Amino acid sequence: MDSTRQPVAVVVGATSKWQADGRNTKLAHGRVIDDSDLPVGVRWGVGGAIAQKFAQEGFMVVLTTRQAANAAALEQAIHAQGGAGMIVELDLVLQASIAKAFTTVRDTVGDPDVVIYNAGYLEGRDLPPEKELLEHFPVDMFDTAQHIASRGPFLVAKEVLPAMRERGAGSFLMSNNAASLRGRKRLTGQSLYYPRVMMRTLAQVLTEEYSEHGVHVANVVIDGLIDSPGTRALPRAQQQPEVVMNPVKIAEAFYYLHTQDKSCWTHELQLTPFATKPSF
Repeated sequence: MDSTRQPVAVVVGATSKWQADGRNTKLAHGRVIDDSDLPVGVRWGVGGAIAQKFAQEGFMVVLTTRQAANAAALEQAIHAQGGAGMIVELDLVLQASIAKAFTTVRDTVGDPDVVIYNAGYLEGRDLPPEKELLEHFPVDMFDTAQHIASRGPFLVAKEVLPAMRERGAGSFLMSNNAASLRGRKRLTGQSLYYPRVMMRTLAQVLTEEYSEHGVHVANVVIDGLIDSPGTRALPRAQQQPEVVMNPVKIAEAFYYLHTQDKSCWTHELQLTPFATKPSF
């Protein structure tokens, strides 16, 4: 890598569905949450914390989101902290949108040195108890889950891994959850998360294919309730604050992975709050 070039980090899914005006916040609470008294590091969940961390470490951070307005406040926060950041619109359901977004990244700031795939979805959370079984699950919701959890990271990988392979360096890190460890029944109020198993499998496949080319691929299992405006207002988070995960510390784990020495790479990292038992 050219030592004079500012390194580039792309955060796919830089904002959270649990941010103050996020989709899941509105679904769970029926309204937008006031986040004015929250630390800036947790206002946009894991994606926002990762973006701020890499900006603080000197990276040009590219924030991807379906609509630029969703990440405008995060971009402003990065600039206020003295960091460099820009927003690129990207819809993971559309291959053309993914290709266009990464063309914009390459043309504007160059090939990314690290890509963090942090996209989330909430399809299934608004289904009633009598619709828990898969026979009732709408196909369009299943398609969205597959797009975000499986097809999306595959298409993003195709956009960024060739340049990393040719350069002999780079990191492709996936933000995942405990549902990626094995198939689990979807309970009322939960998303259809079993497609996340395919995201984990993809990380394993890419590790086998690209490690020898100098590309670090890792699956990060975030095993718990992540602090954000919407989750902080949930009864469970208020009654058991010890089970809530600090996204700023999660972001530090992602930066640690990117900076690991090649002689001892971690390819799967599971993060679990001390007060809960790890998922298996």
